Amino acid sequence: MVAACLALLGLSFLLSMTTTWVVRALSRHAGAIDSLGVPGQVKAPRRAIPNTGGIGVFLAIALPIGAGVILALVGGEGIASLLPESVTRHLPGMRDKAPLVATLLACLGVLHVMGLVDDRRPMGPWLKLGVMTMAAGLIATTDGTRLLTMLDAYPGGYALSFAVTVLWFIVVTNAMNFIDNMDGLSAGVAAIAGSCFLVAALVNGQWFVAACLSLVVGSSLGFLLYNFPPASIFMGDGGSLTLGFLLAFLTTRTTYYSSDDVGGVASGPWYAVLMPLVVLAVPLYDFASVVLIRLRQGRSPFVGDLQHLSHRIVERGLSRRASVLVIWGATGVTGLAGIVLGSLKPWQAAVIGGQVVLLLGVLALFEYARAREQARVR
Repeated sequence: MVAACLALLGLSFLLSMTTTWVVRALSRHAGAIDSLGVPGQVKAPRRAIPNTGGIGVFLAIALPIGAGVILALVGGEGIASLLPESVTRHLPGMRDKAPLVATLLACLGVLHVMGLVDDRRPMGPWLKLGVMTMAAGLIATTDGTRLLTMLDAYPGGYALSFAVTVLWFIVVTNAMNFIDNMDGLSAGVAAIAGSCFLVAALVNGQWFVAACLSLVVGSSLGFLLYNFPPASIFMGDGGSLTLGFLLAFLTTRTTYYSSDDVGGVASGPWYAVLMPLVVLAVPLYDFASVVLIRLRQGRSPFVGDLQHLSHRIVERGLSRRASVLVIWGATGVTGLAGIVLGSLKPWQAAVIGGQVVLLLGVLALFEYARAREQARVR
């Protein structure tokens, strides 16, 4: 199945690379460049660059998933005989997951279209948040796609599990959307985080999740060919919302800890469930810090500005490209820590957790000290 996942990664890479090239050409002809944003939004100086790259990312993910489900549902013995055994043995499972996949594709499609519309005619932040919440609520009621399902045995446990799952979807979706603020940043973070989760899914034998993560990594890398600084096309909300929601879904579906080790699903220490928080520590830190900064300034947390982690790093003297590389590197460090988390002894896991907290703490302290110094100079 590892070979099949690599093939899917390569397929999505080629799809993303090809469709993004076509979309870039068409968008340049149509003048589909970034909008001014909603009233009160502060953006970097506009560049005559299309922001429709999310179309390529979405298609590179949705087309293979849709084709796989259709193949599982209607493919006969003749078609199945043409496929390797490592794929055909999973076709019954794909048929069972058809309702879940249909719901997922519908939610991704709605968020993708909403992002494309918002990139052309900015929508209110609360309307977008409402659509995200409804999509998250719908997916959370499908095929047990919830966090903390062990709470179902207790009074009010289902409601709490549902609420936590919806909150996780909203936070991760917005975190990936927020971090899409410099050339190559969101695509690179998605590729790095997706690769880390892919390793966990393969180790745990969760082939559906692994296949989808292969598509995330491949589509991000294919788009990154055109988005690496200096970018010739931007991802836009149509891509960042798609990647964020899909990562939230896949981290929810992945089993990091099982108390009974049934059916080949990996069992391990309870703290393995913290892997998503560790792998996504950097985009989550950016999201949380920006929201707190805006609230402290009396502004809406969902109206954009130039106060993201990447912008704050540039203010400290680094170039924009260097800022992107620093965040990629930090994501890689926390990602590697997340991969090994479930295989460690408690004291080793505590050390890993402490290192991640220390990394973010030093970053925050550096930012605070530099900000005070700049304020004193002014």
